[in-house]
Amino acid sequence: MGTDDSSPNRSGSSEPGTALSDAESDALHEVELGLEWVQRAQGSLLEFHHATGHGMDHLYRAEELLRATGHDELADAVRTELLPHGVVDEDRWSYDVLENFQESLLAETRSLERRVRRELADGQRHVRERRQEREWKRRADDP
Repeated sequence: MGTDDSSPNRSGSSEPGTALSDAESDALHEVELGLEWVQRAQGSLLEFHHATGHGMDHLYRAEELLRATGHDELADAVRTELLPHGVVDEDRWSYDVLENFQESLLAETRSLERRVRRELADGQRHVRERRQEREWKRRADDP
């Protein structure tokens, strides 16, 4: 059983996914799409992590400027109330959320996607898309 796109499938055919029923192909496709969307969610969490960090950097700079202009009480509020504050609760920061997501849902979804591909399509990726590509090429060749 190969894991690349060029290995034969269960039927021994060189055409990926030809042994899959339409329902199996649809199920595999949904798992692949599920993984892609979970990966997009990771990207959103990375954006959230970076945006939060940049916001905190600005607040840190604001603390310095407020203190330098004699607004110690406001600078103290930034220093004690905002900068040490987590994003989910008072203790968990954005990197904690990102790491937990990567180590749990993302890792588990990747693992399941690999398992489904291995068990249904001998590790082939994008079986449904390859079927569509073959069909569109066949149609283009037909008069």
